[in-house]
Amino acid sequence: MDLKGIGLFNECYLPILDGVSITVKNYALWLNRKVAPTIVVTPKFPNYTDNEEFKVIRYFSGALPIRKPYRYGLPYLDYNINGNLSGIPLGIIHSHSPFSAGSLALKIARKKGIPIIATFHSKFRDDLEVHFSNKYVVDYLLKNIMNVYGSVDEVWIPQAKVEETIRSYGYKGQLEVVENGIDLNHTIDIIKYRNESRQILGFNPDEFVLLYVGQHIWEKNLKFLIESLRLSRNLKFTVLFVGDGYAKPNMEKMVQEYGLNEKVKFCGVVSDRDQLKRIYACADLFLLPSLYDTFSLVIREAASVQTPSLLLKGSNVAEFIQDGVNGYLSENNENTFMQKISELFTKKAEMRIVGDNASHTLCRSWENIIDEVQDRYYNLIKRKSNQACY
Repeated sequence: MDLKGIGLFNECYLPILDGVSITVKNYALWLNRKVAPTIVVTPKFPNYTDNEEFKVIRYFSGALPIRKPYRYGLPYLDYNINGNLSGIPLGIIHSHSPFSAGSLALKIARKKGIPIIATFHSKFRDDLEVHFSNKYVVDYLLKNIMNVYGSVDEVWIPQAKVEETIRSYGYKGQLEVVENGIDLNHTIDIIKYRNESRQILGFNPDEFVLLYVGQHIWEKNLKFLIESLRLSRNLKFTVLFVGDGYAKPNMEKMVQEYGLNEKVKFCGVVSDRDQLKRIYACADLFLLPSLYDTFSLVIREAASVQTPSLLLKGSNVAEFIQDGVNGYLSENNENTFMQKISELFTKKAEMRIVGDNASHTLCRSWENIIDEVQDRYYNLIKRKSNQACY
């Protein structure tokens, strides 16, 4: 079947680094290599030049002060975007955002008469409630978001537990579960790699290193994390926070007030994937107390170098975790969370086994994922074509 071309639409892309932008990049990379010419359509980012194997088409955007460095796309103010897209042959469109990118994706799909898929990535109500205190405003905006999902041919979710969230928002249609992959290469001699990484990054072999990688936003339950670390008392460890976000200044203030300066290091954004892999390898334990994430690439990236994660019971990201088998789980309580960390101080040998199990149970390559995605694209195109015949 000739797919012609594939269009991926998302509200953010590089240089912004988050789970969705990394997902879109890897979709585009492997689809372009293995399936058909692929384009990414996304808002413009000031002073940034794309340098990809595939085509990236940008449209007019404005600053989003409440969520720096994110941009809000304004395609209706861009007189060239429709013309730029009209001449590109596409067989299917896959939207990863319900905002301007999702609306534009729907418009182009209808104009071209081709199928469109939308992946549900985020807990949008949580995002909206951080910035809007009025329940009616939140409900109105959420209704508009769900209208986009209700208008596409298929809605994908990254894992089964996410169904609870999208159903609670009012979505009643069919859902398809399609996992995401990771782009960090497998390392054969992980012990050697870990020791080399610690030496390169300046950590002692016996130092207990904890790690968080991701957006520095309150939705990620980072107040809980810092409050937990406050209870560490005489335990000696180093905590690395990698990333950036609107909450970072207040996080730094909390660390200062709680006297955690000697234990906590803010590393900023690490865009070099090889450098980030070394940071994952240095860590004994990855910390993600988030109740916000629908799917977590970072715990899988950590698992790729056999670093296990500590998560909260009942969270979406904990769906595939068995406590003490391929990761660790805690109750949603600061004392219990810190107690779990304390217990693991003397269980490094056990943690290595758990980390090894995590690497075998949580990690799928993007190349492998794209084979499944290709089959699903073809099946949708075939189904839509058959429907058009009646």
